[in-house]
Amino acid sequence: MFLAGVNFIALPQFASFSAAFVAGVLSRNHPLESHPLPYPRLAPIAAALPDTVPFIGPETLERRLGQRFLARLGANESPFGAAPAALAAMTAALPDSWKYADPENHDLRQALARHLGLASEAIVIGEGIDGLLGLAVRLYAAPGQAVVTSLGGYPTLNYHAAGFGARLVSVPYRGNAEDLAGLAAAAQRENAAMVYLANPDNPMGSWHDADAVAAFIAAVPPQTLILLDEAYGEFAPAGTLPPLDTGRPNLLRLRTFSKAYGMAGLRCGYGVGAPKTVRAFDRVRNHFGVNTVAHAGAIAAIAARDHLADVVQRTAAARARITAMAGANGLIPLPSATNFVTVDTGRDAAYAAGLLAALADRRVFIRKPMAPGLDHCIRISVGSDAELDILGAALPQALAAMARTPPAG
Repeated sequence: MFLAGVNFIALPQFASFSAAFVAGVLSRNHPLESHPLPYPRLAPIAAALPDTVPFIGPETLERRLGQRFLARLGANESPFGAAPAALAAMTAALPDSWKYADPENHDLRQALARHLGLASEAIVIGEGIDGLLGLAVRLYAAPGQAVVTSLGGYPTLNYHAAGFGARLVSVPYRGNAEDLAGLAAAAQRENAAMVYLANPDNPMGSWHDADAVAAFIAAVPPQTLILLDEAYGEFAPAGTLPPLDTGRPNLLRLRTFSKAYGMAGLRCGYGVGAPKTVRAFDRVRNHFGVNTVAHAGAIAAIAARDHLADVVQRTAAARARITAMAGANGLIPLPSATNFVTVDTGRDAAYAAGLLAALADRRVFIRKPMAPGLDHCIRISVGSDAELDILGAALPQALAAMARTPPAG
């Protein structure tokens, strides 16, 4: 006979034992029920962390609300999608998806090297910028070492810093922009393992020109790794991004196919730096982390320059619509060099959170900054014309509902 995968020998001398064992297993007083098996112990760093992720996705919110969003304007995705050539390349790659991807990412690195005018040895491929941030922290920030960032900046860096036991040092924004002098000073003061700057910035959409960024880079101590996140660089005005320089050992430029290239769901990004700095990633990276379909799409996307130019133009037009919409409803849109517009509500954080909820009730998904000093704002990603039509109808309704709601407390 069988019980839970155990084969009991069907001989007379074992019959009484088998019956007693089965009775014990089925008894409500069996020791396994009254004393459940312990769980494996987490490592100390992990044991101290909350069970959380940096973002609550729109899908999670849809499940909570019991309905789908009609306008998805909160994740800074590109509603204009990948280039037709990239879609065709990915479709053609699907039959070969039974193969592991090239662990050296050779063809994609070569394509990027030609596109950027660099040696391929200066390029590392990863599962989007998020994946590369985690690897960088693991490589360069020992437990207890300082990682400097902006208070309210991109939260995935904080997530990885905590996950590897680093000590997070946050510098408040100066107005609506990251404080370059403050970040450099904190890196010096803390003898930081790394310092993070997003230019253009998420969540505020602001940007610094290339000269200001170059001065910041020069002011950071040489032993501190600079993570310069340029995820939104394709949308930025001319003169925002400094020239690529792979001769500086402590500088890593991070870029992605998630934004202007319209491939966020495929998880593909890259870092550019000194070859020795880049080569260190081979010690810890997931060598099969970027799949064959993403490889094919990214290579084709690089060559589809007309599509990229069209996306940048359509993004600017959508930003202009959001800006006009916000102003017409008594809100204060902030200048943006990204694919979103951050909007000052002119009120406090509770009001901004209430406005998010009121828009969600109308099936419009947006997000907001969460840190003090920024949390009175909301952030609206560009969308299709149809989605922006829905926003245009929902925003005055949500604001009117807020006006009818008495203040908390």
